[in-house]
Amino acid sequence: MATKDIGDAVRPLSGAAASDPAEGPVKSPAVQNDKRPLEIVWSNVVILVLIHLGAIYGLFLLPSARVYTLLWVVFCYLVSAFGITAGVHRLWSHRSYKARLPLRIFLAIAQSMTFQKSIYEWCRDHRVHHKYSDTDADPYNAARGFFFAHVGWVFLRKHPDVKAKGKRIDMSDLLEDPVVRIQMNFAHMWGTRPYDKHINPAENVVVSLFAAGDGWHNYHHTFPFDYSTGEFGWKFDLATVFINFMAWLGLAYDLRKAPPGVVRTRAARTGDGSRKEHLQ
Repeated sequence: MATKDIGDAVRPLSGAAASDPAEGPVKSPAVQNDKRPLEIVWSNVVILVLIHLGAIYGLFLLPSARVYTLLWVVFCYLVSAFGITAGVHRLWSHRSYKARLPLRIFLAIAQSMTFQKSIYEWCRDHRVHHKYSDTDADPYNAARGFFFAHVGWVFLRKHPDVKAKGKRIDMSDLLEDPVVRIQMNFAHMWGTRPYDKHINPAENVVVSLFAAGDGWHNYHHTFPFDYSTGEFGWKFDLATVFINFMAWLGLAYDLRKAPPGVVRTRAARTGDGSRKEHLQ
């Protein structure tokens, strides 16, 4: 096993600028604990609630499960765990070792099993976390409490500082990895572009099914303010159904929606002509 040593310390491989121990974490005494109103990401809430409800239901099935089923569960757990620990964390975020193409493909598949964003997004957030620990630019800012640092951050919109600092983090090493690029762009590569054919994001029914409705990327990038992220909010979109139900209960309000006339005009002007397929 080859490592690169500097004195008694092991130096991370090139590309992990945000994790370079020579730079160290950036502390800002001016940064205060975030007191903004909470902005909940309902799609994340729905997905995680469904996953945990499924897990609870699975506990009731354990007594009747066959040995092979239990072994499969353990296998999937270990593989997905390796996708995070050995993959996005130690390999891609910190560049603490190098991996050949077959291993990178395996780790990318394993990481995808966890539904923890793409490799690129995971690593960007983690590098920002190390560089700006315990500040408002830290995605998992522990200063906001134990629950936020471990769970709450998944449910909430990112602090503006997280987004600003994330844009400045060097991610060039990941963009040079074709495995990372393919995984990152999967949702943007295949599908139709009914609203703007000049951008990469596309409408993808399969992605929408597995992402509780967040697969209508072309519409969302054209009309990012629309709460339903799609023209036909109910279609393959559990998150929109959930938000509509909360609005019916009076718990959600001021739901922003792109005017139908504006959508039709934009689709006719810049779309690829596939919108009529969705109307059928």
